[in-house]
Amino acid sequence: MHATEVFGNYAEQYKKQVLSAEVIHHAKRAVIDWHASLFPGLSTAPLRQLEQVLADDLDRGRARLGNGRAATARAAALFNGAAAHAAEIDDSFRDAMYHPGAATIAAALAASQDAGADGLSFLRALILGYEVSTRIGVVMGRPHYRYWHNTGTVGSFGAAAAAASALGLDGMSFANALATAATFTAGLQQAFRMDSMSKPLHAGRAAEAGLLAAQLAAQGVKGAPDVLDGEAGLGQAMSDGPDWSRVGDTLGTDFHITRLTFKNHIGCGHAFASIDAALALREKHGLKVRDIARVLVETYKPALDIACYENPGNANEARFSMHYVVATALVRGSVRLAAYEPAQLEDPVIRKLMERIEVRVDPEIDAAFPGKRSARVEVLTLGGERLIHMQPDRKGDPELPLSDTELEEKFLELVSPVVGDDQARAMLGRLWSLESARSM
Repeated sequence: MHATEVFGNYAEQYKKQVLSAEVIHHAKRAVIDWHASLFPGLSTAPLRQLEQVLADDLDRGRARLGNGRAATARAAALFNGAAAHAAEIDDSFRDAMYHPGAATIAAALAASQDAGADGLSFLRALILGYEVSTRIGVVMGRPHYRYWHNTGTVGSFGAAAAAASALGLDGMSFANALATAATFTAGLQQAFRMDSMSKPLHAGRAAEAGLLAAQLAAQGVKGAPDVLDGEAGLGQAMSDGPDWSRVGDTLGTDFHITRLTFKNHIGCGHAFASIDAALALREKHGLKVRDIARVLVETYKPALDIACYENPGNANEARFSMHYVVATALVRGSVRLAAYEPAQLEDPVIRKLMERIEVRVDPEIDAAFPGKRSARVEVLTLGGERLIHMQPDRKGDPELPLSDTELEEKFLELVSPVVGDDQARAMLGRLWSLESARSM
């Protein structure tokens, strides 16, 4: 069987599969984290502009934007998918080098609202989207990640699988949805190597593309079954001809959604191990900026390729600056939303420290990527002390997970300023009981 058919067969079996309380719980954690990412993104560029462009598809339809405005399903998927990725706070599945929630949950929610689905059906849909798409991302591997933004490419499959489940497609139609979604995949890393507003749109377009592919499959549109593994398929065109033969081996037994990374800082996740290491040194040694002569950050190559701005000129570039976030961690003790406010971006203490930071690739750390996202930070003090901290995992990774309480605190910190504390707490309560909701 071709890979799309393997997934289609599983999708048919999945309809009868009883999911454990643990898997459902992790799905609700993903939804809570998605909302924590969504609300800070609503007011950012390019969401304001996108809402204006989508005007013809708003104030009608059964789906809703994150700000509550009625919308067609595809407009809601596009807008909410982009919003959930815009503030750089969304979840990731490490081995697939991919932020699955932004597109997958946006499409699952839009399709569920459009179809009048209940909360449990919504959760089941997004779980299937995670399980299918993360496996595609793992197979495509590091060669795909060299040029492509997996959240835009692999995200189309998460959205298609989730929407297909929400729409109740049979196994063959499910496979067709994935096959059509494969022809929609896009998103180049070059889009965020310079100042740009395009990156969040990768997630939004993936959500819209996946939903559209599922809607078309529901109407009988067929895709090429070998579009992933054929001689001119996705694996050849966008990777190095990977082996698809075992892509479905652990479906239904090993749920990837239970091993997500939830961000504990704001910005590019590739910098988080370095931030954690800097914070550990700061706390352990009571480091003061005035005592720091030099900082050396050693990590894996994609972290330096993507968190590449040495002298960021705005908030967007700062989120992708290893120099800036490490300096901010050492100076301020945290890298949260306030780190990207104008006053902090121009803080002369942070800017001076950035000049004393060197970043480079460590071959051993790089060889462990993507399964490990590690960093080593070394601080040389003016007194000649050499302080070193090796951070093997990031806070928020499966090895160092955010607790439910920490996830709730993140949600309230990010959602309350947008909707108010009372409404945020009420929303949080509803999200924890989603499996009992009669509608979305």
